[in-house]
Amino acid sequence: MTKNIQLQRADTVIVLDFETTGLSPNQGDRAIEIGAVLIEQGQITDRFQQLMNPGMPIDNFTRDYTGITNKMLRDAPPCAKVMGEFADFIGDYDLVAHNASFDRRFLEAELDRIQRKYSGQFVCSLLVARRLYQDAPYHRLESLIKYKNIPTDGVFHRALADSEMTARLWLKMLEDITEKYELPSVPLSLMQKLSRTSKGSVDSVLSRYRKKLYKNKSL
Repeated sequence: MTKNIQLQRADTVIVLDFETTGLSPNQGDRAIEIGAVLIEQGQITDRFQQLMNPGMPIDNFTRDYTGITNKMLRDAPPCAKVMGEFADFIGDYDLVAHNASFDRRFLEAELDRIQRKYSGQFVCSLLVARRLYQDAPYHRLESLIKYKNIPTDGVFHRALADSEMTARLWLKMLEDITEKYELPSVPLSLMQKLSRTSKGSVDSVLSRYRKKLYKNKSL
């Protein structure tokens, strides 16, 4: 799966989410489920979801949190097989996740195990949401979905459901930016910049981008 590199638009990305045995692959934790949603030019066009057997049992907290059981994982294909298929799925698309540092650690750790890499950029929807929605009471995924009145079936903490909700939140953030600042589209580089911008500088960053964009168009 490949993309037109010239696009590099924030509305052409793969949104992903991992469910795992714990918090850190450096402590031996493994992925147990991967879910992902492909967005192309603002439309969801494909999905990927698969449980994977990490070769170890999960504890009761993980079972209760995710609804995934040890029996389900015993019947699932091994991590290596799933991650090979997922590496093919993501190709060179840019990636988005909510609290991306977590998912990025597991993605890189699981891909390292099978000697695969990814080449796209990685952006955190949580960090962008903290800048755009400063009045939101919380910035957890569930809270932001409620804050922005995004339709949901109420399922969270499963990989595909969370990636679907993150994708809808991502598209909503792009919609809010384009409408408020009258932009034709949003490049991924701008979303990356917003994730690193101080909260007090968000409006000036977006206003400067708009001014520069229309100045260049008039030349």
